[in-house]
Amino acid sequence: MAKYLISFPSAAMVVPDGEMGAVGLDACAVIDEAKAAGVCVFAGGIDVDVPPILVSADGAVAMGGYPWAPALDGGFAVLELPSRDDAMAWAARMAQACRCAQELRVFGFDPGS
Repeated sequence: MAKYLISFPSAAMVVPDGEMGAVGLDACAVIDEAKAAGVCVFAGGIDVDVPPILVSADGAVAMGGYPWAPALDGGFAVLELPSRDDAMAWAARMAQACRCAQELRVFGFDPGS
């Protein structure tokens, strides 16, 4: 089975006033279903209140991420699934819950995991 990243940037979520609570409940329900199905490896969102740091190979630390890259924020889920079709089905469920399209990517095979 492969591991799939299902994600969206926070800017993709355009939620009408008063509906964010329902979005949160719906998104948590889909993740709870993935956990119950035994396919959820990890799920969560980036805490935008904690700024990123960039750690170099020599151990030097700088505030902020890569200056040339777009901000990394939003929600992420890693699911372990038997097929890309299954991953697309879960991504569709997440898209419906979050009220925005989801990006779907597959992780390269790692024989150690």
